[in-house]
Order: sequence, then C-alpha cells, then structure tokens
Amino acid sequence: MKFLDLLRLSSSSLWKRKVRTLLTVLGVTIGVASIVVMVSLGLGLNKSSMEEMESYGSLTAITVNEAGGYGYSYSGSVMVQSSSSDKEQEEKRLDDELVETLKAIPHVNLVSPVLSVDVIARSGIYEGNFRVQGMTPEAFEAMKIPLGEGTFPQKNAEKLEFFYGNMVLQSFYNARTGSYPYYEKGEMPDIDLLKDPVFVIFDTSAYYSNKYGDGSSGASKTPPPKKYLIGTCGLVEGGPENWSRYSYDVYCDIDLLKTELKRIFKNKAIPGQPTTKTGKPFKEIYYSQIYVDVDDMENVTEVQNAINAMGYQASSNAEWVQAMQTQYGYVQLVLGGIGAVSLLVAAIGITNTMMMSIYERTKEIGIMKVLGCDLRNIQMMFLMEAGFIGFIGGIVGLVFSFAISILINQIVASMGNMMTLSYIPPWLALLSLVFAILVGMIAGFFPSLRAMRLSPLAAIRNE
Repeated sequence: MKFLDLLRLSSSSLWKRKVRTLLTVLGVTIGVASIVVMVSLGLGLNKSSMEEMESYGSLTAITVNEAGGYGYSYSGSVMVQSSSSDKEQEEKRLDDELVETLKAIPHVNLVSPVLSVDVIARSGIYEGNFRVQGMTPEAFEAMKIPLGEGTFPQKNAEKLEFFYGNMVLQSFYNARTGSYPYYEKGEMPDIDLLKDPVFVIFDTSAYYSNKYGDGSSGASKTPPPKKYLIGTCGLVEGGPENWSRYSYDVYCDIDLLKTELKRIFKNKAIPGQPTTKTGKPFKEIYYSQIYVDVDDMENVTEVQNAINAMGYQASSNAEWVQAMQTQYGYVQLVLGGIGAVSLLVAAIGITNTMMMSIYERTKEIGIMKVLGCDLRNIQMMFLMEAGFIGFIGGIVGLVFSFAISILINQIVASMGNMMTLSYIPPWLALLSLVFAILVGMIAGFFPSLRAMRLSPLAAIRNE
C-alpha cells in the first residue's frame, strides 16, 4: 500500500468520527498549550533577567583592579573604592605592560585601560561635579554604549572631547544660589552640552582651596585653577529619565586625557595617581581600571581566574549570570513538568481513542489482512492516525499558546512593568509541535500492535 493511500485512509477514518477526534484533539491542545506557556514563563523570566544584567554592563566584560590597591569599580551607579598599604601589592600597578599581558590571554577580544579623573565643570551660571573616564575608542563600541547624538570619541582626534551620559546634567547646580534645578523643581539645567561652552577644572583641590581656604590661619589664599574649554563629541541615547549604566558617566579618549593631564599638572602629582614616599609623582600614569572584553560568556570565568592568578582583582557578572541561569533552569523544569501532566492525560486519551477505533474496525482490519495487506501498513495506518491527532492538537495548541503569551505580557505591561514575562522562541514552538506528534504516535503504538496481531478469520467473523 502506498504512503498516500495510508494517508488518505487515516484522515478519512478520523473524519468519520468527528466528535471523538475533536475531543481527543482538544486534550492534546490543552496539553501542548500548558507545556508551551509554562516553559515560556521560565524563558521570559530568564530573558528579562539577562536584559536587566546587560543594562548593568556587558555579560562578557571583566573589570580588572589592583588587588587591594587603589582601584574603582561600579555597582550600578555606586562607586566602590578599595585600598591597601601593602608594599608588595602597591608595586603591582595597572600599567601598559599589564595591558599587553592581558591581550595575550586566550579568548580575550579587547583590552582597554581606564583612567578615571574627578573634574568640575561650569557652563554659564551652572556648575557640576562628575567623573571622567578615559578609554580607547574601540572600547566604546565593545561596551555597546547607546549613541544618541554626535559621535563617540574618535581615534587620532586632535582635541580632547567629552562624551556625556544622558543624565549628567542632573548633577549641575546653580553656582549663585546653590540650588539643583532637577532635584528641587524637576527641571534640567538650561544647558545644551553639544552647543554651549563647557569649562572644565581638573585641579579640583586648588579650586576648593581657593573657594573655602585650606584651613590654615594666616595662610595666603590659593590662586584659582585654570579652566579649560572642552568640547562635546556626543551624548548617550535617552532622556533625563531613561537610566542606563552609562547615564551618569562621562567618557573621552584616554591618550588625549593623559596628554592633557601631563600638560596641566606638569611635574605635580595628578589627583588620584600614586606618589613616591617623598610625595613626588611617578613618570608613568597608572590606570584606575582595565576593561577586558571576552569572546564568549562561557569563557569569562576562565579568563577571570587567569587574571586573579596573576595577583589582580578581576570581577564580572559571570557568577551572577550562572547562578541566575541555574535558578531559572530549575524553574523551567518545574513549570514544564506541570504542563507535561496535561499532555500525559492527552496521551491517555489518544490511546483510548485508538483502542476504541480498533474495536469498531475489527472487521475492516480482518478484510485488509485477507486481501494481503502488509501488517506493517496496518500498523502504520493507526500510527498515522495518532500522529494526525498530535499534529492537529499541536498546531491549535501553539495558536492558543501565542495568544495566551501575548495576553500575559499585555497584563504585565498594563501594571507598569516592562519585563517580558512570557517568551516563546521559534525553537520552542517547533519542538513542541514535534513533541506533540511523537506523543501521539507513542500513544498509538500499542493499539497499532493490537491491530497488527488480530487474527484475520476472527476479525472477519466479528460483528
């Protein structure tokens, strides 16, 4: 018997028993929808948590600090500083030699030193304090900083320019009244960072000494430090309320920043830089951090351990990511198991339907055997019927699953939460359809064996 003949017989047999077939398909539909929706909840939670973690920094990024030395790291928007006076640790600085060493580690895509400097900026009547981070231009793309207006700091640029976060203006206050427009009135200062001139003071110690004095009675007043006009090359994407981990940061090209600092401070100690025992600055400028980008998230832990073994402090989101993925993996198993119960009940329904079909078609089966029909064809006919039920139930179940998923996400969004609670990737839809067909055929396997083993003469005599 040809395959098309088997297909025609199977479909016509199901069509003759519409109500029974419909009820069985309904069971499979509920089972498939239950599994898909349950698993989608786990996937949605995992997807939302990964997106949230990415907002705090790249999942393949490693931050290298001195092991107990003077280094800065950020947890959200909070700066954390660690320090130690251990002589051996002080000698392990973050320098250009270390940068080249880190580049040679397997799976490392990019290494960028980070030089952090606290500055004071003035524009018109407004004044603000923020931290400038100098990095290589290649690092800005690797960090996936969302670009709003302008450009990132360009390689081989002639002048030092700043790239501002979209919330930096919140830290500006009215220098005359001391009031913060944003925090007191909810209004951003009237400053256009791309057009208005911004003067920057790098020698913050001299500024505060000039403004408030150094506390020494009778001491001469410190002369005011120079202000430098620094242009703006671009802004981080987003408005004053669109927070990201880059919103409060200011970036620039690290080579131009080093050149500017050497020119401004000359032979004086640069703020934040270590000095010798006599208080003199080192000839080399040491870095506050080193940014390392790894080729794949699975290799982050390996690279991080290698850096820690070198005597430095390497941190990343790898441990957090692995813990979260393990947790949500268990959640998906539990939710999928709950949904699988419904499909198991549907499989029992398919088995019952196929057994009833065999009892009703015993004489038909006997005639087919007497006419010389291959036993495997008889078995295949019943397996195809069961597979049809699984296929139809799987298709309808997927339609319901997508509809329920959309409804869940809309309800969550209406509550003010923008997370994706239910997420159905293409592989889940395809896998669930294949699984429904397999469940149907497995459920119909034993009934098909019974049909194949029926005695032809006994089947023909059956009424």
